[in-house]
Formats: sequence, C-alpha cells, structure tokens
Amino acid sequence: MVTCINLMKLRILLGLVLIGTAQAQLSPDYYEKTCPRALYTIRNAVHKAIAAEHQMGASLLRLHFHDCFGCDASVLLNDTSTFTGEQTASANAGSLRGFTVIDDIKSKVESVCPGVVSCADILAVAARDSVVLLGGPTWRVQLGRRDSTTASLSTANTDIPSPILDLSGLISSFSKKGLTAKEMVALSGGHTIGQARCVVIRNRIYNETNIDASFASSVKSNCPNNGGDNNLIALDAITPVEFDNGYFKGLVNNKGLIHSDQQLFNGGSTDSQVTSYSENPSSFYWDFAKAMIKMGNLSPLTGTSGQIRTSCWKTN
Repeated sequence: MVTCINLMKLRILLGLVLIGTAQAQLSPDYYEKTCPRALYTIRNAVHKAIAAEHQMGASLLRLHFHDCFGCDASVLLNDTSTFTGEQTASANAGSLRGFTVIDDIKSKVESVCPGVVSCADILAVAARDSVVLLGGPTWRVQLGRRDSTTASLSTANTDIPSPILDLSGLISSFSKKGLTAKEMVALSGGHTIGQARCVVIRNRIYNETNIDASFASSVKSNCPNNGGDNNLIALDAITPVEFDNGYFKGLVNNKGLIHSDQQLFNGGSTDSQVTSYSENPSSFYWDFAKAMIKMGNLSPLTGTSGQIRTSCWKTN
C-alpha cells in the first residue's frame, strides 16, 4: 500500500523534477500573469462535475488522450461544411463524452479572462485534475497550447490506437508518436478508471481464451451475445472510480476487459512491467505522470499557430 506521506513526496517530486521535460515553448506558469485564476477555475469546475458523476473523471481523461495524438483540441470541433471532425472516428463514435463539461469550463474561464486560455490547455488540465480527484498522482501541466482551426476524421481513424490491436500493433502505434513501449503501458493504466461498451468487448469475453472464466461469465450477465451494444462495463471491476493500480492487478489475473489491454500481459515483452505496476503503485504513478507530460507535448500548436477559440466546439 502507498502511504499518504509517500504520495505527497511523489507529487512534490513530480512538480519539481518534471518541469524540464516539456518542449521549451510550453510552461507550467504560462498563465501566471495573463490569467492567474485559470487553473483554480478549471479545478473547481472539474471537482463539481466529478462530484455529480464520478465516471466523468474517466471521460475527461479519455478526451485528453484522444485529442493528444495532436493535443490541439481538434477532437472538440463539431463537423462543418469544410471538414468532418474526429468525433465519429471509429475509436470515438458513441463513446467519447464530457463535451458539455469542457464547454462549461471554457465558459467559466472566459468569464475570468476572455480570449486567453485555449481549449487544448483546458483539456490537459482537466485530465490532470480528474486523475488527482480520483486518487491518482499529480503533475505540473505544461501550458501554452493553441487550438486547431480544423479536424481530420481520417487522421483520427489512423492515429488513435484500436482496441483490437495486438501488442506489436500497440507498440508500433505509440512509437509513431514518439512514445516508448514503457510509456504505452503506463498510459494504458488510465484504464483503471472508466468503462467500455459491450460492443467493444463482446468478442473478447465470448471468443478469447486468455480470459479468466469466472470473470468472463460475470461480464456476460451485462453483455449478452446479441443486443445491448451500449451497455457499459467497468474496466476495473474492483475499484472502478478510483485511480489506482487495480487495472494491472486485473491483467495479471487475465481479467483485462479489452483485447488490447490483455495484450500487455500475454506472454510478451511488457509482462514484467505490468507485473511491476501491479505490485508497486508508486512506480506506476510516477511513470504515468511522466508519460502524460510527454503525451501532452505531442506536436502542440504554439506561438501564432492556430487560435484561442472562444467556444471549444467551433472555430472563431
């Protein structure tokens, strides 16, 4: 068990040590002078959203992840006459949520300092705050991103890792974005919170053999072989709204709910890392926070690129 003292030390170290890992144009103090109440305003709004619905924390984290193979708030853009956005991509359609929460946060931030804080930065901060509020580690979010003025359905379909990928495919998908296999495993630990739709996991629980039989049986009760495609199943059955290492404990017992999750512990090169995280939550927290900072710095728009959207769902 990780003690409160150890968690406090971990959070302090992350705040002090990880600042230098970001690209030079991003800074955790970016809004210190232009919008000093930005982070406080975002945190309060996230706290209220999660208090109303604990699963919203997982949804906000997922929004940031699915945006961050670009980190430019393109995932928030609705379709227009000139482009089809990312929300109907295969990995997003019917599953991404939390858009209205982000809109609410943006409105509150705009009332404090209009035209200053990007939607991309709001996504990054809201994801961090969600993890912290659900019991996970903290980190100093690198800020200064600007918002995209377009979105690409085809890019989202190509870049976002599919839940049916095997280990080699997962490693390749993350490698294309400059993320290592170790970082991929750490980031996958975000599945310690959240839910999956029945349509995503049906083949695994009915047809795959590397799954605990009693676990599969229990999931089938809420995920019939026919129908119920949108029924939701917790990714971590033991502590579904607590950010801990329960996800990895499940994997070592063949209780991964999604095919790609169980691939991380299936006789391959990442087995030892999964085992380590299942036994040492502080190691997972540390690596997760570092990987989140690195992921958040994937090709951000900065300087005069993009814009600061007034509304997150449309361009100015």
